[in-house]
Amino acid sequence: MRAMVFEGGASQLVLRNMPDPVPNPNEVLIRVEACGVCRTDLHVVDGDLREPKLPLILGHEIVGRIEEIGRNVSGLEPGQRVGVPWLGHTCGACHYCRTGHENLCDMPGFTGYTINGGYAELCTADAQTVFTLPAETDAVSLAPLLCAGLIGYRSYKLCGDVRTLGIYGFGAAAHILCQIARHKGVEVHAFTRDGDHAAQSFARRLGAKWAGASSDPAIEPLDAAIIFAPVGFLVPTALRAVRKGGRVVCGDIHMSDIPSFPYADLWEERSILSVANLTRADGEEFFPLAQEAGVKTETVSYPLERANQALDDLRLGHLQGAAVLVP
Repeated sequence: MRAMVFEGGASQLVLRNMPDPVPNPNEVLIRVEACGVCRTDLHVVDGDLREPKLPLILGHEIVGRIEEIGRNVSGLEPGQRVGVPWLGHTCGACHYCRTGHENLCDMPGFTGYTINGGYAELCTADAQTVFTLPAETDAVSLAPLLCAGLIGYRSYKLCGDVRTLGIYGFGAAAHILCQIARHKGVEVHAFTRDGDHAAQSFARRLGAKWAGASSDPAIEPLDAAIIFAPVGFLVPTALRAVRKGGRVVCGDIHMSDIPSFPYADLWEERSILSVANLTRADGEEFFPLAQEAGVKTETVSYPLERANQALDDLRLGHLQGAAVLVP
């Protein structure tokens, strides 16, 4: 099979011909139809997330068809379309797995980080972690749902019951969540990079009540705010934007250091919360909701061999919506 391989250091991904992977008894073999390019992939390539498996095939927003199932696998069959998320394996035995918090598993495996992912023609995946997907929907449009959609939804759940929601960083996750929130009757306030009028227009087109720069004050107190940009100085900014008792949810896996800020910004029962990975229940709730809400993902497709270009475009902020590789 062909795969784009990360070999460590400051190197770009390299196109390699590799042996086809063989599923173990608990895995499925998947022919990749599409794989989204996520900011987490950038964190791996840029060294923000340390100690990846090397050599590594990135990619954890995988949509494909099952070609083979391991002998212990039940409930899945060849030809079925499935999606593979970031959380690619859980131990099933630790305290967190036993209490429905497998997103915090003590011995996890992560697709495209510690487990080879979907920047390839084929991949294997733990059958317990894959999600079944509609066979008739375009694969490219589905791919961003596997991380941008799922982590956005988990971030939204952790906000609690909200009427007004601020979103800082209007990229792949935000453009999906904006549609979910509007479907739920929530007013969305979009905060983008200063001067990014295209992103602000994009947010308004998706139903945001207000869109402006991250440095702008909120036009009204917000019930909660979600930060998708990996920028620590936005945390105190968002705290000042939420009402008493409001919550700021940090939705990225990596963030620059949070600067010191006055205790008064946190006082009156405001809170800060981070999001880690996803649970099975998140996906079982999210995918039907996305269909019910009529979520439409905005994507830019790249052939597999242009993975480096896709990563560069994401890094430089040249994308609206999400980049997707097509083998």
